Amino acid sequence: KTKQEQLQGVIAELTKRFATLKQARVVVIPPPAIPGLGNAGGFSIQIEQRQSNDSIKQFSNVVNNFVAQANQLPEVGSAFTFFTARTPGYEVDVDREKCKKLGINLADVYNTMQMYMGSSYINQFTTYGRNFYVVAQADTAYRTDITSLGTYYVKNSAGQMIPLSSVVSYKITETAPLISHFNIYRSAEVDGSPKPGYSSGQVIDALKKLGDKLPEGYGYEFSGLSLQEIKSGSSAVYIFALSVVFVFLFLAALYESWAVPFSVLLAVPIGAFGAILFITFLNDHAGNPLTNNVYAQIGLITLIGLSAKNAILIVEFAKERVDRGIPIIDSTLQAVNLRLRPILMTSIAFLLGVLPLALATGAASVARNTIGWTVFGGMLAATSLAIFIVPVLFVVITRFSYGKKKLALLKEEADKRNTPEMPDSE
Repeated sequence: KTKQEQLQGVIAELTKRFATLKQARVVVIPPPAIPGLGNAGGFSIQIEQRQSNDSIKQFSNVVNNFVAQANQLPEVGSAFTFFTARTPGYEVDVDREKCKKLGINLADVYNTMQMYMGSSYINQFTTYGRNFYVVAQADTAYRTDITSLGTYYVKNSAGQMIPLSSVVSYKITETAPLISHFNIYRSAEVDGSPKPGYSSGQVIDALKKLGDKLPEGYGYEFSGLSLQEIKSGSSAVYIFALSVVFVFLFLAALYESWAVPFSVLLAVPIGAFGAILFITFLNDHAGNPLTNNVYAQIGLITLIGLSAKNAILIVEFAKERVDRGIPIIDSTLQAVNLRLRPILMTSIAFLLGVLPLALATGAASVARNTIGWTVFGGMLAATSLAIFIVPVLFVVITRFSYGKKKLALLKEEADKRNTPEMPDSE
């Protein structure tokens, strides 16, 4: 319940404890916001060496400068990279001229180092009904140190065994233990997480501006969850629009009209307005502002059906009465009087049912707060405002779609049904 026991507090405490370790560099990474999408939360950006001929150390300096600048951004809580070009290693040099004078085949030199210090696959053999691999390499004691090269021999053209140390020299150097590539280019991955109070979208925008300032010949691309977020950012609009289209088609089939469903669907923006209002001005239980994330978007999709439900209860009863020849305003008022109590009962029950989500605390509560307040605000607006707006929309749209002639014809048919037949006079 305290901030020290929440995610950011736990990460800060662990980072503080691990900072005392001198033998290793430990980075604490939060889990992904949506379980199953990646192994860690936060952002991932690839720094690429595109049209530059810089060495691996110069490339490492560019990456480290980017990380240092990213950590100074107000939106970034922490940025780090596991790429390094300072891992100790050995640079081995083969004296080609000396090999030629001694009659040593250059390929034999490299094959000897590969086989003894590394390993070399020979073949397989079968025994006891099983296949076994044959791998040649020096024993562990003879390949643990670079000085072991002096104990390796290679045969020259005269059949003499020449020690490798006579044609091979080495020196200690620093280099990258692993060089990765992303979309063909040499790359280094920079990961991190947003600072509390900032959304992942704000961090991505800030990193884009920083990435545009990379030296000439360098570029950047997002990967992992960040890439998926960028790709799916515009898809939410299409999903929302597609959902509205499907609801419209169902309502058109239900009412057998292309116009009447608009009086139902125009209640959806009212619910969305209430949801956006709550997201903008409310905070989660930790005091951080709510953001328009994937959970809020799920809530907005849900509101399409919930907002339309209240409008359907009014429009369906009103349309039945209009089709029976009752005047539009009378039909609408009757429908509102009949359906007001069911609308209020179902809406209040739903609002009370969603309150536990909106007021949730503990682990993963921010996701529940977001979807809870989104749906609560949208449903509250759809209930309190739509019951006044939907009847007006129905009257306006029905008059426009039916026309005066059709309304007069329906009223005339209703009058005929209600007028008793007079007996024939003799």
